Amino acid sequence: MRASRKHPAAWRPRRAAVAVTLAGVLGLAAGCTSAGGDDPVWQGGGSGGGATTPPPDPGPQLGATVTDPPANATGVPALAQIAFTTTEATDAAVEVKTADGAAVAGKLTSDGKRWVPSAALKWGTAYTTTITVTGADGKTATSTSTFTTMAKPEKLVRVTSQLGDGAVVGVAMPLIIKFGRSIPKSFRDDVQRRMTVQSTPAQQGAWHWFSGSEVHYRPKTYWRSGTKLFYKVSARGVPMGAGWYGRSDITVDARVGAAVIMTVDNKTKRMTVTKDGKVLRRIPISLGKKSTPSSSGTMVVMEKLRKTIFDTFAELGPEEGYRTPIDYAQRITWGGEFIHAAPWSVASQGRRNVSHGCVNMSTANASWLFGVSKVGDPVVIKGTERRLRTGNGWTAWNMSWSDYVAGSALPVAG
Repeated sequence: MRASRKHPAAWRPRRAAVAVTLAGVLGLAAGCTSAGGDDPVWQGGGSGGGATTPPPDPGPQLGATVTDPPANATGVPALAQIAFTTTEATDAAVEVKTADGAAVAGKLTSDGKRWVPSAALKWGTAYTTTITVTGADGKTATSTSTFTTMAKPEKLVRVTSQLGDGAVVGVAMPLIIKFGRSIPKSFRDDVQRRMTVQSTPAQQGAWHWFSGSEVHYRPKTYWRSGTKLFYKVSARGVPMGAGWYGRSDITVDARVGAAVIMTVDNKTKRMTVTKDGKVLRRIPISLGKKSTPSSSGTMVVMEKLRKTIFDTFAELGPEEGYRTPIDYAQRITWGGEFIHAAPWSVASQGRRNVSHGCVNMSTANASWLFGVSKVGDPVVIKGTERRLRTGNGWTAWNMSWSDYVAGSALPVAG
């Protein structure tokens, strides 16, 4: 156990023990003793009166014992699981209730030795655990145990997702979870265990920690069109280092739309737009000039702005900087690269690169593309002088699968 992960002093978790035998009662019949008061001596049986034999050992008795949390424990973590042992039982049922009788949802683990709540328990609340076991003969036995969870911590970490319920996204959309503080590496595995993704149809995927405060999930290949997504982060009560705990749980339902893919070739100065594998349009474009080249790599549309203003004086200085109204802007890097309408460069589009790193196209083409694309659509740019830097945008697709899964805090199969 890591020292930094110790639970409150009032309670220490223990792993479920191998089933133990409840104390049996060994009855001893009264025997004859010597007149001198020596230790009792069993007398043999016979027809003579007064001679007795010891009763048979009844053996293990049907029952159950809660081993974790211990009876009457206080300061129990909100993520506590109920561990117990049974004797002579063929079946066990666990019921956990608050003092006012409200039942807590949960289920047994596959080995039948622990009961896991469906969500973190409430802070500073007393609970009673009742375990009912059934023997092979159909008889039952019941045992109870109580414990109280820890008080609500003062240091709570906010957890957020960039998507909300009902979102329709592109096939390259990563599922992004952000934390209000950096999670130490030694705690990320426990946090990640409580982050689950369900896709319909099922598709293999993995989490990747881009930093201690941001983790992304993507499938091995692009999401299939029409995929239904549900993901959940059960963060409430999860230890996150230095006395910090997760503030709350989050869930998101979303859906993947049509597979719109934009591919830009610097050699031809064209963008090819496909939808579900069919070419919709080839658009003349102009990329970044030599002094301000566009990035090559696989990017993702992160936001769409019908109208905005580009102000680059702080970045480029008074000679190169500008402040210009822009239409139909689609961000693809944090560094300021967009796809957008550029009526001033139409004469260069399809011929030479004159931009400050953006993908320029005519207003008509930019308007059309804006109506076709979605946040989460992939944008692949090839053949420029600069490679896309990891983290400059949603760059989960700009690395091999093996490099990507190396950023998981847990082993990834396949």
